[in-house]
Amino acid sequence: MMSLDNIKSDNIESDTHYFGSGRVNLIGEHIDYNGGLVMPIAINLGIKGQYKERKDNNICLYSSSHQKQIIFSADNIPSQYDPENDWCNYPIGVIHALYNDGLKINGFDLSFDSNLPEGSGLSSSAAIEVLTAYILLHQAGNPIHLPALAVLCQKVENEFIGVKCGIMDQFAVANCKKDHALLLNCNTLKYEHVPFELDDYSLLVMNSKKPRSLIKSAYNERKAESEEALRILIEARKLNQGQYLVDADMADISIITDPTIRKRARHVVSENIRVRHAATALRMGDLHTFGRLMNASHQSLKEDYEVSGLELDTLAETAQNIIGCLGARMTGAGFGGCAIALVQKKSIESFSKILSHRYLTVTGLNCEIYECQAEDGVRIIN
Repeated sequence: MMSLDNIKSDNIESDTHYFGSGRVNLIGEHIDYNGGLVMPIAINLGIKGQYKERKDNNICLYSSSHQKQIIFSADNIPSQYDPENDWCNYPIGVIHALYNDGLKINGFDLSFDSNLPEGSGLSSSAAIEVLTAYILLHQAGNPIHLPALAVLCQKVENEFIGVKCGIMDQFAVANCKKDHALLLNCNTLKYEHVPFELDDYSLLVMNSKKPRSLIKSAYNERKAESEEALRILIEARKLNQGQYLVDADMADISIITDPTIRKRARHVVSENIRVRHAATALRMGDLHTFGRLMNASHQSLKEDYEVSGLELDTLAETAQNIIGCLGARMTGAGFGGCAIALVQKKSIESFSKILSHRYLTVTGLNCEIYECQAEDGVRIIN
């Protein structure tokens, strides 16, 4: 990589600005890579991007929230993850994938400005991946098929970054719709926009502010445990080749003798059922049932999948017991990051005070609370 100090910012201004939304998964955690149903929304927090064509053949990546800025030649795009490249690995992986797919890559500056907390379970990595792909395809005048764009970005996460995630995050950032939740079948990629109408309630995101330094290894470990459960069920002829763990039922998983693997499977199967019920509740405008399903989801993630921890449990379980809250759960991969709560608007101020005080007392950390709306996914904003 060359130093930015040696590169003249000799570029052509662009008036086009883009936005990649963060995402909150309302329910359906850790089942996207098991072929299940998920129900995320895109939120009003996210990453802005601006593209500027260069007269030379250099690619420059900048971010207002990171000191790390790099430059490389379009003739020599990095082909593998490099820890030294820090956050830049995400756009680099996308640029490399698009180049391999035949997109002509010339010199450009790409700058990012984010208000999306990183490492918080709000999909900052998927947001910058999808945003980068969208910008480059739009600037090249190529047709953009959003589901295919999501699949490309998932491949970047899996193969370039090395996180064996499912499709949910990238698909949500690409395809979500304002005032709707996205009900996505992660096996078939069939999806439906379900009205997300909260009336007198708001969705609050509660950031634990706990770093998630072990998330990559722990995420891959849970995925491996799910795959082991699937292997056992196929070997026992409870499932057929080509089926997913979510295709099992509760009676099927009782044959798994390893207690840890059985718990993992129980979460996956029960969570998929909860997503179906949650979608029905939202269609009917039944927020109370939806809230109870959020609570049950968190309990399963805590006890069966074991991906929450003190911080997320304190946030979710405290929220569940505050007057005005219909339901709360962790969201995202876990081990830190964020929880969400459905809270009556008139109770938000008192809710926030009680929750913040309790969280500081138990953990010694100050949480952050954001009121979020369901927004469109990646888009042009000017």
